[in-house]
Amino acid sequence: MEAQSETRLFKIKRLVKDRFRTVSSQFRNSQEYNLKTFRRQPLQEISGSFGDLGTLLPILIAYTADHQYRGSAIDLSSTLVFTGIFNIINGLIFGIPLPVQPMKAIAAVALSDYFNKEEVASAGLFVAAVVGFLSVTGLLEWFNRRIPVPVVKGIQVGVGLSLITYGGGVFIKPEQFQYEYPALASLLRIFTVIGLLGTTTFQKVPYALILLVLGILFAIPNLIDHSTAPSVWQPHVSLPSTHDFQRGIDAGLGQIPLTVLNSIIAVCALSADLLPDRPTPSTSAIGFSVAAMNLLSCWFGSMPVCHGSGGLAAQYRFGARSGASIIFLGLIKFLLGLFLGRFTKQVFRGIPNSVLGIMVIAAGIELANVGESLNTIGAKDLAKAEDHLNISSQGQDRTEQGHNLTIAQRRRRWTTMLVTVGGILAFKNDAVGFLAGMLWHWSYLLHDRYISWRSQSEGTIRLGDDSAPRL
Repeated sequence: MEAQSETRLFKIKRLVKDRFRTVSSQFRNSQEYNLKTFRRQPLQEISGSFGDLGTLLPILIAYTADHQYRGSAIDLSSTLVFTGIFNIINGLIFGIPLPVQPMKAIAAVALSDYFNKEEVASAGLFVAAVVGFLSVTGLLEWFNRRIPVPVVKGIQVGVGLSLITYGGGVFIKPEQFQYEYPALASLLRIFTVIGLLGTTTFQKVPYALILLVLGILFAIPNLIDHSTAPSVWQPHVSLPSTHDFQRGIDAGLGQIPLTVLNSIIAVCALSADLLPDRPTPSTSAIGFSVAAMNLLSCWFGSMPVCHGSGGLAAQYRFGARSGASIIFLGLIKFLLGLFLGRFTKQVFRGIPNSVLGIMVIAAGIELANVGESLNTIGAKDLAKAEDHLNISSQGQDRTEQGHNLTIAQRRRRWTTMLVTVGGILAFKNDAVGFLAGMLWHWSYLLHDRYISWRSQSEGTIRLGDDSAPRL
């Protein structure tokens, strides 16, 4: 017994050491890649770091609006400090431009029902607990393995088109200065559109950085009208009551499918699509990250956050290729939240809608574009099939050994993706789109089983028929 216990203990120690070596090696690899990429293209990394501000700022501004009954729904300084820290940690660990974005379903409920800080915190804590449980138990990995690629692609395309629609709405909103300077507002919109079109040719131009500088320039009058002195962050703990958790759970229930599908599964798939040369984070790792961020920060009035595929697409679209971009963004957020929280609030509120809207539109275009690889070896399932064929048929040309789909198979995959997209756009809900896509996928599987059963039944009848010719 003692010998068996020692052997078991030795195996555990060896397993821990091997795991530590693997994690250490991956961490060093991420830092080398971050540094190498930032040295090669510093402006593109800095520009890409601001790529997701179009989706972040409108929600952040709405959250910080003072309501006559409950004040602001979050603490802006706490949000900037904690999200800055999370940006830095994610950039160091994963080595990709993984965004830190608001939980949009919670934001929608919190803003419409006038949640206070404690109610918003309880919603974030509830979602974090559920996602953490799914990660610890391995249910996220199990779930991810069983979702067909056309449905995942449909979620990505659907969210991308939703972002384009939302960005268009923000883009056409009247500017604060539109009635006083209508020509200037029109010129600004024209400039942002021409600039976005120009990025298809001049991809190394730091477009998002230019937009940010332009937005800050337009925000200067707002700073003059609302002059604020620098203030050091003073953290305050928000302890939700039982009543707060009751309202928070109601808001969090709608966020769970959105977080699992778009912030975890779709993010991992998009990372593999956009950055195939980098290690793709596992769904469990992303789930742990989402859970940890909210369990640590929501107590201090910070906004509930997650990782969004739209934010990753936006940062990639504007030049980010490594974790260095979000490390840079994290440092900026951290310093602003630590020393200039009130000042930053006025800057955010003064950035023109056309600047924010065009950034969201660009993110949506980049995200929806990944649907193009559905029926190519760029798709995860077809890439695996291609690798299997290459291994089993070494020495033959790769193009000849490609995983060729029939016209019917291509149509099935394309239709399943479109049904998923349609569900998201029609009902404005990722969960409905996911369910629609899965039902459509299962209907194909049911059809195949029926045809197989019918063929076997007909074959049995023919074999048992005395009038059938004997072989």
